[in-house]
Amino acid sequence: MEEKDIYILGIESSCDDTSAAVLKNGILLSNVTASQAVHEAYGGVVPELASRAHQQNVVPVVDQAIKRAGITKEQLTAVAFTRGPGLMGSLLVGVSFAKGFARSLGIPLIDVNHLQGHVMAHFIREADDDHAQPPLPFLCLLVSGGNSQIVKVNAYNDMEVLGQTIDDAAGEAIDKCSKVMGLGYPGGPIIDRLARQGNPKAYQFSEPHIPGLDYSFSGLKTSFLYNLRKWVEDDPDFVEHHKEDLAASLEWTIVDILMKKLRMAVKQTGIKHVAVAGGVSANNGLRNAFYDHAKRFGWTVYIPKFSYTTDNAAMIGIVGHYKYLDGEFCSIDAPTFSKVTFK
Repeated sequence: MEEKDIYILGIESSCDDTSAAVLKNGILLSNVTASQAVHEAYGGVVPELASRAHQQNVVPVVDQAIKRAGITKEQLTAVAFTRGPGLMGSLLVGVSFAKGFARSLGIPLIDVNHLQGHVMAHFIREADDDHAQPPLPFLCLLVSGGNSQIVKVNAYNDMEVLGQTIDDAAGEAIDKCSKVMGLGYPGGPIIDRLARQGNPKAYQFSEPHIPGLDYSFSGLKTSFLYNLRKWVEDDPDFVEHHKEDLAASLEWTIVDILMKKLRMAVKQTGIKHVAVAGGVSANNGLRNAFYDHAKRFGWTVYIPKFSYTTDNAAMIGIVGHYKYLDGEFCSIDAPTFSKVTFK
């Protein structure tokens, strides 16, 4: 008997990106994302505006994902969606659409943990011969605007958090420091661009001394703010004259904090297959640090394509594919979770 192809529709709406993807037997056919520029004027994501934009975007984005995949909606096998964590209003738009769409087609629903999706982005394949995937178990540094964690990945559904931030995330620290400098939002790409032109050793900022593998970035933000206030008092145009060096020094400090703990995790576990995931994994300084550690310490590193670093539905779809193979579906009344870590 001929095996039937498995078509998974993935839907992601945890923050300010509406995304839909279609996978066939675990291979990506399409990945469509609509971003929201409305938040730039406010210096951060406004939850109410985000949920309204998702309502406008979700239908055309899903429609385009299905069309670009070259299939019809009737060919879909299951719908995978981000259940949490994220902004509640944003999540509810994607979850509600996924439930209604799956019910209308009479196909199963699959709930996906957003954090799990970021880690599993390393298993997205674009062709049959695409096999550059980390072997199990491996370590993953998950860094984004809301999360900074070191995760031991034993299986797609077995992830152990070895260390995590006790206050702010690395991405949030970058965004807040960018805002203090008056550089705009989102701060990550701006700091990344400026840092390429600056001296990473120009300024020193305090690094936390947290025991174990946990992170802390609130002290770094405070140190950056207080130093900047002092320098601006002496020179009102200080930021404009030194923004490249400030960005480079900030980036160097954050990357140094991240990599110190990651080296400890590698030493404790003996696992030298190390991946990075999440929005901050798009940062060139962090990516270069991974390549450097691969040379210095013999790590085998796994760095995702830029298109898979930020929130996207392909990562939700690949988790959905594995869960479908295991028959792990969710009920139509499954609630949304705004705050949840790995199960």
